[in-house]
Amino acid sequence: MNGLSKESVTWTEIDEGSCDQRIDNFLCKHLKGVPKSHIYRILRSGEIRVNKKRVDQTYRLKMGDQVRIPPVRVAEPQQSDYVPPVEFPIVYEDDALLAINKPSGVAVHGGSGVSFGVIEQLRSARPQAKFLELVHRLDRETSGVLLLAKKRSALVAMHEIMREGNSDKRYYTLVLGKWHNVKQHVKLPLHKFDTPQGEKRVMVREDGMASHTIFTLQKSWPEFTLLEAQLKTGRTHQIRVHLSHLGFPIAGDDKYGDFARNKELMKQGLKRMFLHAHSISFAHPLSGEPLSLSAPLPVELQEFIDKLDGHTRQS
Repeated sequence: MNGLSKESVTWTEIDEGSCDQRIDNFLCKHLKGVPKSHIYRILRSGEIRVNKKRVDQTYRLKMGDQVRIPPVRVAEPQQSDYVPPVEFPIVYEDDALLAINKPSGVAVHGGSGVSFGVIEQLRSARPQAKFLELVHRLDRETSGVLLLAKKRSALVAMHEIMREGNSDKRYYTLVLGKWHNVKQHVKLPLHKFDTPQGEKRVMVREDGMASHTIFTLQKSWPEFTLLEAQLKTGRTHQIRVHLSHLGFPIAGDDKYGDFARNKELMKQGLKRMFLHAHSISFAHPLSGEPLSLSAPLPVELQEFIDKLDGHTRQS
């Protein structure tokens, strides 16, 4: 087997970055390029030891644990594995959290035909970071505030905050059509499915997952409306599908939108989906201090709004 050989036994002491992680997940990260089947084989055989004792794959690592890792062969890194280091605009950063302003068109992580995303590029840019994980996700086409955890304790606490509904996530979106209600609660169950082409899609269906979005009217024009969407649940494509189902598709949405109108909008300067995660508020996962983070509308979206205002003044 071609590859680089780690010929000697190594001992690793567990720090906060790996504390409370399952041993199998720790090894998958630590031994990049080693097949999972081989990792489970050396766990079963007892070649992996924690504090000189055998453990199974469900063992959760503790601070200060000494992990014995036997010699293994690691595949040569492929040229295609290269991830360009990128630092994104920082909204907020401390020892526990990093919040960035994610641009549209960038996936949050690799997979589904994308070799790398925000998380891989940030790890590449910060090789000294012991821990860096996504707290939540944004669609590739969506811009705005994206949270990452720099400590496992912060990640676990943030997931609990979001699961309990103790965070407030808000988006700006421009929809086609004239929306009338100042404030509207939308509760439509969402069902995930795969298209014949293997793409992930979501639709409103009675037996779907309970989903709740609150839309607040911000501004309207003859053919468009700017809304603020507040997420009470965090389902895949929730805002996009709720709006499309109600007959108000998001401008520029290439999955659930009005494709003919999107082509016209591209000629008018809107070359992306108009959905921007503009703010998130929550209590800091470690200090408990209230945090409210925000990112302004990207230039290309603000310019389109300005253009609509200009047309309205002229007419």
